[in-house]
Amino acid sequence: MTDPRLDAWARTLVNYSTRVKPGDTVAIEGDVAARPLLRAIHRETLRAGGLPIVVARMAELQTDLLDLGSDEQLAWIAPHDRWARAEADVFVRVLAEENTKALSGVAPERQIARRRATGELVQVMMERGAKEEMRWTLTLYPTDAYAQDAEMDTADYAAFVIDACKLNAPDPALAWQELSVMQQRLIDWLGGKREVRLRGPETDLRLGVAGRTWINCDGTNNFPDGEIFTGPEEDATEGHVRFSFPVVTQGREVHDVRLRFAGGRVVDASASRNEAFLIETLDADPGARVLGELAFGTNFGITRFTRNILFDEKIGGTVHMAIGAGYPESGSVNQSAIHWDLICDLRQGGTIEVDGEPFLRDGRYLV
Repeated sequence: MTDPRLDAWARTLVNYSTRVKPGDTVAIEGDVAARPLLRAIHRETLRAGGLPIVVARMAELQTDLLDLGSDEQLAWIAPHDRWARAEADVFVRVLAEENTKALSGVAPERQIARRRATGELVQVMMERGAKEEMRWTLTLYPTDAYAQDAEMDTADYAAFVIDACKLNAPDPALAWQELSVMQQRLIDWLGGKREVRLRGPETDLRLGVAGRTWINCDGTNNFPDGEIFTGPEEDATEGHVRFSFPVVTQGREVHDVRLRFAGGRVVDASASRNEAFLIETLDADPGARVLGELAFGTNFGITRFTRNILFDEKIGGTVHMAIGAGYPESGSVNQSAIHWDLICDLRQGGTIEVDGEPFLRDGRYLV
């Protein structure tokens, strides 16, 4: 993609999302197809006085590792991967897959083994982020593969990405700050509440949120953004839920996921496609059957499902939950190598009540 807005994109990521300061070490990591944006971020980091290190990823190398690697090799963490997450002041990740199904032929148990090995890095990032010891952000560069998944022409998909990221605005950072104000109104209303209840088609779920903190996601850690989230009480999720959209991860689509919770844990799970992969994931470790996140999507500029969680979980009026690791700043203490977001679309025939009061109906916020 050649577009003058690349500079605006990089400038917003560096100066607004991650607030790079002179002397900051900045790890910039991305798939090779994102080369134009990676270079723009590198240039902007230099202008901000940061010390950038760029690592370009080739997806086929990950496939080789999962296909050919020994148990020792699957468990090994490269020093630059550990440094980027455990020591760098800033971490910027740019997704740009050229084949989103590249891992579909890999045995699920090998993928889970790799996730277990890298889980410690996920936990380190979450803890450092919560303590404000590092700033990180994740964005996506449009590719043919993402466009195909979204069933869109590549040029149309690129325009969709630019619009979702508010890069058409005269000042994208200001546009995200305006969304932040709206989201803060919802957070202020949710403050001090104890229970969230979701009801919709084949869904009736109660989640305890007493004493937990709601986080305002306004273009910092995710880009695009547009959600508020918390970490539910680990032992206070009860009921059943059907997730409307497929989970798309690690080269697989898991369709029609249905989970039943008791005492905060998944006690029954099914899917109409790739159910075995769902069960393998839930059995990855003890924390994988517990929710680490409950979130409400607030980006009403994203209206369609694209098979990419970075965008889909932000769809205004939807709800998503993540099994596995929770973010410490939300109050979650759940730890896992897994963090899987699943989306429940309540825009047609769904309601959310908080401590018995209406909060959302048919995708519209009522407070």
